[in-house]
Amino acid sequence: MSTNPYDRLPAVPSFEVTSTDFQDGGPFALAQYSAMTGIPGASDISPQLSWSGAPEGTKSFVVTMYDADAPTPSGFWHWAVANIPATVTTLATGAGAIGDAGLPQGAISLLGDARAPMYVGAAPAPGTGKHRYFIAVHALDVATVAELGFDPQGTPASLNFAMLGHTLALGVVTPWGGEA
Repeated sequence: MSTNPYDRLPAVPSFEVTSTDFQDGGPFALAQYSAMTGIPGASDISPQLSWSGAPEGTKSFVVTMYDADAPTPSGFWHWAVANIPATVTTLATGAGAIGDAGLPQGAISLLGDARAPMYVGAAPAPGTGKHRYFIAVHALDVATVAELGFDPQGTPASLNFAMLGHTLALGVVTPWGGEA
């Protein structure tokens, strides 16, 4: 069985996602770790993301960050941003700050598992080793998640459920954090 959580979803085409703040498969910088959890020198600064190759018919994007290796049966959702207009193909470093000021107009941050409407950086529990952080960009066939009947107070997991059947394509990068 694959350890990539997106392999369990219906197959959709893929597109490219990159970052100037990390290499796919490489480590996060300390700035992308969680200050909220008390990691010395961490800053909860969301990484820069760019994507290209989304299919025709894309009406919006959703960006999520999921720690599949968190020591819980359900992993841990660190970040979710919905309603990113289809004309936007990049988020700047720090766009995930609380208050959504760094996000494109109309985009919204959801509450992740830390119950904060912002990017919450990598926070691997001591002794749990290296964690993979799946940062996914979902190309949707709707302009807003409200069209899916999704309540913006919902969780990233429930958003993923609502997006089933509405995801045209998916791009994923997987930086890591923790003990190598």
